[in-house]
Amino acid sequence: MRLLVLGAGAIGGYFGGRLAEGGADVTFLVRPRRLQQLQADGLVVQSDVGSIRQPVRTVVAGDVRADYDLVLLTCKAYDLASSLDAIAPAVGPQTAIVPLLNGLAHFESLDARFGAERVMGGTCMIDSTLQPDGIIRHGGTLQRLVFGERDRQPTARAAGLAAALGSSRIDWLQSDDIEQTLWDKLIFLAALASTTCLFRGTVREIMTAPDGRAAMQRALAANVEIATREGHAPGAEAITFAEGRLTNPEGDWSASMLRDLEAGGQVEADHIVGWMLARARRHGVDDTMLSLAYTHLKTFEARRDRHRLPDP
Repeated sequence: MRLLVLGAGAIGGYFGGRLAEGGADVTFLVRPRRLQQLQADGLVVQSDVGSIRQPVRTVVAGDVRADYDLVLLTCKAYDLASSLDAIAPAVGPQTAIVPLLNGLAHFESLDARFGAERVMGGTCMIDSTLQPDGIIRHGGTLQRLVFGERDRQPTARAAGLAAALGSSRIDWLQSDDIEQTLWDKLIFLAALASTTCLFRGTVREIMTAPDGRAAMQRALAANVEIATREGHAPGAEAITFAEGRLTNPEGDWSASMLRDLEAGGQVEADHIVGWMLARARRHGVDDTMLSLAYTHLKTFEARRDRHRLPDP
């Protein structure tokens, strides 16, 4: 199976690097600056799971051909349109696409551009960052990748990806209900993003506030109800996981959206929080936390675009 990974950053570089390390046929579609780093130093990952330093195959826009069995799409939601343009030349008659974006909003664009039959489901859980020197630093040991066919039918392409992952050090799972898996993650992520961005703090810091726990629980309860009304009621395991992470008094973590916000960068306000807010209102679900968080994020975007943010 020939794999094309969009980008060699914190997500694509890590999982693509692990696949290449395991012997998979992987090519990275990268920008010129990243190409120079990879040509000079190879792909470098620092991780407690095992570090990587190896040469990798690369291609730049303009040189991409429809020679791939599967495209691993790793980008932020605000880069989705340009990312679809970038991978389009690689998508041939039999090419599948596995997006590793957060949430579910991206499927509408992917299905419209390439056809739903080409688009599988996928998600990942990892704390990784791309440093200015080109090194990918992986924090902790969590590095989970989950994928599956959205119609829940067995396919050769899913089996091929499973075989490639099976030869790697990635903690992976082939889900037999990937849409439910994505919803289970979204109820947690939307609550984490809403609260940590709104209150500008980690879970641990929010738990020190008098009403911090109640706010977290209200955000999660609303998301669980939204998922249920959408036909994807989360199971007890998913809810227990989310509650544990969102109310842990020692939880020194936040959504990556908060890091982007504090850096004055782009945020996935519409893709995650706004998307869930629209569904809360469609179903008459309590939208208090989502509405406050979305208003906060959109105000930040307006202030950022007016160059009114304080210096970092």
